[in-house]
Amino acid sequence: MGKYFGTDGFRGEANVDLKVMHAFKVGRFLGWYYKNQHPDRRCRIVIGKDTRRSSYMFEDALSSGITASGADAYLMHVTTTPSVAYIVRVDGFDCGIMISASHNPYYDNGIKVISGSGEKIDDETIDRIEEYLDGRIGEIPLALRDDIGRTVDYAAGRNRYIGYLISTVNRAFKDKDVALDCANGSASSIAKPVFDALGARTHVMACEPNGTNINEGVGSTHIDRLREFVVKEGCDIGFAYDGDADRCLCVDEKGQVINGDQIMYACGKLMKEEGELSDDMIVVTVMSNFGLFKALDREGLKYEKTQVGDRYVYECMSKNGYSLGGEQSGHIIFSKLATTGDGILTSLKLMEVMLERKCSASALAEDCPMYPQCLKNVRVKDKRTALDNKAVQEAVDRAAAELSDSGRILVRESGTEPVIRVMVEAPSEEQCEQLVDSVIAVIEREGLTA
Repeated sequence: MGKYFGTDGFRGEANVDLKVMHAFKVGRFLGWYYKNQHPDRRCRIVIGKDTRRSSYMFEDALSSGITASGADAYLMHVTTTPSVAYIVRVDGFDCGIMISASHNPYYDNGIKVISGSGEKIDDETIDRIEEYLDGRIGEIPLALRDDIGRTVDYAAGRNRYIGYLISTVNRAFKDKDVALDCANGSASSIAKPVFDALGARTHVMACEPNGTNINEGVGSTHIDRLREFVVKEGCDIGFAYDGDADRCLCVDEKGQVINGDQIMYACGKLMKEEGELSDDMIVVTVMSNFGLFKALDREGLKYEKTQVGDRYVYECMSKNGYSLGGEQSGHIIFSKLATTGDGILTSLKLMEVMLERKCSASALAEDCPMYPQCLKNVRVKDKRTALDNKAVQEAVDRAAAELSDSGRILVRESGTEPVIRVMVEAPSEEQCEQLVDSVIAVIEREGLTA
């Protein structure tokens, strides 16, 4: 991770951490960079945004920077991150930019840069953008006369993506009542038209964005509203998206949550039966629930673990040709259909599983129960010193021995804060709490806390 860009772009509070001039300079660099790579033609960069008030400001700044450097900026307007990744790839753009802070509150925003292949931009290019932001690259020349770029309305790209989503489904959703929580975000412009076209009776909530209500008590990180809504409306199933709709969680007809791990289990099991699961492998992160691993073992499904972050999941999938992977939070990647987590695509694939099985939503994950989990953060003076401490390691080993094969303990450092995360999954909440506290007590006793 760099000074500005983390694993999911340049993110921070609008006009505090992420300022208009940052966006202008990112646009200036990308327009110049791709123009230099392809001096024989006009370079094209496509921009999408979520519904935050500041997204309009950053869209203007980015497009100004791009056109000032001599490239053309194509505006998809309010759309999803996966739609930008799709359009970049199929319409031959040099790169794409998504303006969003995902599940963060409305006053935050972010800039995600997507390569011409529809993947997150490589680290080398990010390093060069950061060098320019910090003034370590000389000033970039301004385009002159007919070299100056132009801004092009490209709402048609969003419509093409809607058509693509519909084309990925092999059966109609007729007579199914489906609830959609659009988080007052990017899904507001896409989810309902897709489900309507497939024949579902759609029941929509949190689909009236006003610039400041994105993720406010709704969406995949605040799912209780959808749980109530599904039961009240008598729906067969419900889906909750985050601000930029690259993740999805599910609610069954009883109001019970089906998380990302359980979605991967249900989809992976059917994909294996149909010969669509490469090497019978699902790529997960170290934070996936122990219940998922037990269920996959029982079904003869293999899994490979990566560090936390959908970026690392996709890198593993791409390198090895795997077809399914994701995170418990709902970032699910179907690599034969998309290059990034796609919340709406995920909901379509889970609908297909339910229809193929001819079962209720509650039956999709009933044989993949989640283990109780306890996660606590400990602020420390130095993360590496705390992890390497002999007494701490012995405490972790004792907890692991007590759990044996009935659970697990994971102790890891935060990538963004001076924090150690202690997580235990076990058959009971009491045991989870007791083992987490036993490790934290040793960290405190050793004088490692800040």
